[in-house]
Amino acid sequence: MVERPDLADELKRLADHDLAVRARLAEAGELVGGYHPEMRDVHRSNGDRLAMIVDEVGRWPGYRLVGEDGSEAAFLIAQHDIANPTLIRRCRELYALAVDNADADPRRLAYLDDRIRYLEGRPQLYGTHLGWDREGKFGPWPPLDEPDRVDERRSRLGLSLLADAIAAAREDRPPHRPVDEVLEDHRKADDFARQAGWRDEDRQRG
Repeated sequence: MVERPDLADELKRLADHDLAVRARLAEAGELVGGYHPEMRDVHRSNGDRLAMIVDEVGRWPGYRLVGEDGSEAAFLIAQHDIANPTLIRRCRELYALAVDNADADPRRLAYLDDRIRYLEGRPQLYGTHLGWDREGKFGPWPPLDEPDRVDERRSRLGLSLLADAIAAAREDRPPHRPVDEVLEDHRKADDFARQAGWRDEDRQRG
């Protein structure tokens, strides 16, 4: 039995709302050309509430506190609030402690690590962030740090081989995208990361 079923229910409601808004905007063809303002508002509102919950309980909302579904919902909220570097970085540290205490899914730690590295403009460790490279080909983006060791790192957290993950993700995607579209997407992503405060050194140099 979970310690805080009330928080579990709230986190699941917030995550369900996120996914419902995303599905509606995707069906309307509006999730293209950048970060949709409505989606960003949902992510920020959910993220603010997650920050309050973390402050209240003093730890990651893990299995013991909110159950597997509640912890998964909290992960989705943290992962999606990309305009809040402070929250995601804090959640990553708390999540790592929860993993050490068998209170959270270790596989999700890889996604948090790679999301942070992607937003900071650094090579990723696990290849969980897949996209189109600057030549229009689909695969790990940004590139991997020590790519010959990626499957070793993935195995430690219980992830499948990277080649299998790429193959599964590519099933519903074309083999190639026009380079000019890819470069524009990367430019927008880099601009967003700087504006959100993920790349302080880049902002200072600029």
